[in-house]
Amino acid sequence: MQYYAIIVASGSGNRMGQSLPKQFSLLNKFPMLYYSLKAFHKSKFKPHIILVLNPGHVQLWEELIEKYKIKIPHQIVSGGKERFHSVKNGLNSISSTDALVAIHDGARPLIKTETIDKIYEDASNLTNAIPVIPAAESVRYDQKTIDRSLLTIVQTPQTFSAEILKVAYRQEYDPLFTDDASVVESAGFKIYFTEGQRSNIKITFKEDLVIAENLLKI
Repeated sequence: MQYYAIIVASGSGNRMGQSLPKQFSLLNKFPMLYYSLKAFHKSKFKPHIILVLNPGHVQLWEELIEKYKIKIPHQIVSGGKERFHSVKNGLNSISSTDALVAIHDGARPLIKTETIDKIYEDASNLTNAIPVIPAAESVRYDQKTIDRSLLTIVQTPQTFSAEILKVAYRQEYDPLFTDDASVVESAGFKIYFTEGQRSNIKITFKEDLVIAENLLKI
């Protein structure tokens, strides 16, 4: 069995309101992407790391690697128009089907190595494992309150057998494909949940950087 990690970081990060894409923003003196790379690199499964970047950002990333002396081995793959296409490009660089592939958002720098290891372990038993956490706040839809005990917040890394992923990503892109689980489920495969990590937040707004910096100190 081989292990891979596809870190998707080809977005523009427009909602941050800054010219520099968020995945390159500094977080406690290192670029945000460094933390996800480090967490996967420390995994006991020693995954081959594939970093998916916008082709226009590759030179910037290489400059950051040099400046911050980032020594973690990884392969760079060009991103696509949508996240779906970026993941597909990363997946196309994997030839083996006897493998587990973790797909992680580059904007989730607080993922812990122990969480990664647990997800790989669960996926090896179930063919896939999707980290989720309970919804902690009240939710309304169409002016009606929804029972939040029925809701879960989905995170990454979402981990699947390479064989399942390759079948699922032969589908045509659909705007309803908001994550990898939705792609795999659309292909007819059952999705299995595993316990997520409350601190594994997605950096979307400037305020999230402040939260992440403080969580890294804990």
